[in-house]
Formats: sequence, C-alpha cells, structure tokens
Amino acid sequence: MAETSDTRTPAQIEADIKRRRAVLAETLDEIGVRVHPKTIVGDVKAKVVANVDHTLGRAYVQVNRAVTDVRAQFVDDEGAPRLERVLPVALVAVGLVGVLALGTRRRRR
Repeated sequence: MAETSDTRTPAQIEADIKRRRAVLAETLDEIGVRVHPKTIVGDVKAKVVANVDHTLGRAYVQVNRAVTDVRAQFVDDEGAPRLERVLPVALVAVGLVGVLALGTRRRRR
C-alpha cells in the first residue's frame, strides 16, 4: 500500500469536515423538498398545465388554418366574395334549415 502524506493541519481537516457537512446538509434539505408530497403534486400540476397549453396552442393553430382555408374558398385575393361558391352553399343552408323547420312542425302535431 502506498502511504499518502497529508500535510494539512488538524484545523484545516476540521474546516474541510465542516464544509462537507454543510454541503451534505444542504443536499439533504434539497432532497427533502423534492420528495415532499406538495412539491410532487405541484410538479405534476405544472406538467399537466404545460401539456394542456401546448395542446390548446396546437388546436388553435389547426382551427386557424382550417378557417383560413375555408375563407380562401369563398373569398378571392382582393377580399370580394366568390359568388359562384357562396350562392350554392347559401342555398343548401337555407334548404337544410327549411327541412329542419318543417320536420319539427310535423312532430308537434
């Protein structure tokens, strides 16, 4: 075995031990905070909120893209409505409303 020579004084060794104890105490305190149930619940809630925010953000982008695509079908580049596409859709919508209105009247009798 190789013998190691420690040239530190007993006071220096005691100071090193005190410093190491302080570091270990801080580490234990941090571990205690991390494993505390309130901290764990808070971390889980934060992750859920982040995931929900991310999902809502993606949904918003998808809806916005769909609305823009539909708008492009019914409005030209200058912002004027495309009557060749608006009129058939409007007629179908009026027809569906009429059919639904007649259907509810017949059920009431």
